Amino acid sequence: MIRTAFWVAAAAAFALATAGPAAASDPAPAKPKRQCFLTDNVTNFSAIDSRTVNLRVGVKDVYQLDLLGTCPDIDWNHEIALVSRGSSWICSGLDATVITKGPIGPQRCAVRSVRKLTPQEIAALPSRAKP
Repeated sequence: MIRTAFWVAAAAAFALATAGPAAASDPAPAKPKRQCFLTDNVTNFSAIDSRTVNLRVGVKDVYQLDLLGTCPDIDWNHEIALVSRGSSWICSGLDATVITKGPIGPQRCAVRSVRKLTPQEIAALPSRAKP
């Protein structure tokens, strides 16, 4: 009987020792996964207004670009250029610039943020907003 109590106590002590301080507190929240895309994989776009552009990337993904300011004439253009800085990967707004045609020539529009839309958000987009 004493031996059984000893082994139970030893097992409990071992479990507490191996659990360490992580068991006492909540684990740190996981970092959000970076959602990047290659500029070569962009197949279409749709300008929602002069500050928001949706990009079709591949077959099923849609990324939304929030522009730093207004980008005149982007909502009626039939084509845009997407320029990346440093590499062909775009992961944040700092990585991209949108170039559109304007009445006085090309206009460069800085991107503030890039966000991958969820399948539910894509399904909820009005038809004119779907790239």
